[in-house]
Amino acid sequence: MKIFSLRTLMLSSAVALGLLASAPEVYAQTFKLTHQYREGTDARDRAARVFIEELERLGSDIRIRVYPGNSLITAPPAQYDALLQGTIEMAVFTLVYGSGKVPEFSGTILPGAVNSLDHAASLKGSSYHEQLQAIAENNGLHILTWWWTEGGFATRDTPVMGPESVAGLKLRGGDKSIDTLLSASGASVFSMPSTELYSAFQTGVLDGTMTSFESFQSMRLYEQTKHATLGGDYTIFMVLQPLVISKTAWDSLSDEQKADFEAAAEVSNEFFHEEQKKAAASTIKVFEDAGAEVRQMTAEEHAEWVALAQETSWAEFAEISDDARALIDALRSMNQ
Repeated sequence: MKIFSLRTLMLSSAVALGLLASAPEVYAQTFKLTHQYREGTDARDRAARVFIEELERLGSDIRIRVYPGNSLITAPPAQYDALLQGTIEMAVFTLVYGSGKVPEFSGTILPGAVNSLDHAASLKGSSYHEQLQAIAENNGLHILTWWWTEGGFATRDTPVMGPESVAGLKLRGGDKSIDTLLSASGASVFSMPSTELYSAFQTGVLDGTMTSFESFQSMRLYEQTKHATLGGDYTIFMVLQPLVISKTAWDSLSDEQKADFEAAAEVSNEFFHEEQKKAAASTIKVFEDAGAEVRQMTAEEHAEWVALAQETSWAEFAEISDDARALIDALRSMNQ
């Protein structure tokens, strides 16, 4: 048994004190960040970690702990209530998941409103962005990032071109505004979780669907479809899936902390934008490798879809509230 001298104990204490003195600053707060996506592979998870890494590089004293893949909250739409209740502080949250309580959130998936990733990027800081941020804050959220995902159509038997090409097809749109457009085009619209799409194709319940590039891949829908309208300069499927923070948590931050969060968000925006361009290329490749016919929507077809969307989905959305009408007015003014 070793006997330590008083001098040894004093030296050990001094070393311990020295280590404590040189230790990193204690975190002021720890935030929980949740999302539904696969850790390490989905761009939304990776972009969230880019945000956190940049925040740490800036020396922020806010620690963020990530809970991916529904590991903390099983149902993704339930994240909204958790944010409002303070159970979590942050989430990668598809705003349309909250449209049952905040119908104006459907303005982030309005068909024909945003026609490409580059167009989406150009809307950052616009009157549309400012109006959307005001709606979010009035309903308990602050939008941190500007992450848009692009998608398109995949069908079993016939390619999608203009609106007339979907007449008689059984389609899943994924949001009320898209469903309105597809119904106006003569399609039969089905509502179901994305997790049921694969089996719905297998059993003939669906002829086609609209969804994002990454969802096409992660759900292996290229195995069940023979046609895809993807890529190019035009799409009618764009959805905002940002990193959000509860308004309560955002208001608790100092001006310096908010500046760090905004700077980190900008870095993650650039990362996510480039990842979505890669997702477009890889999605086209997996469909082609599976033997599907892949085509791009033409300018003429896109114009037909947008015209119909403005007459139907946009008009219906504008009737929701003054805020919804303001979003439509902002989109129209920028698209003129």
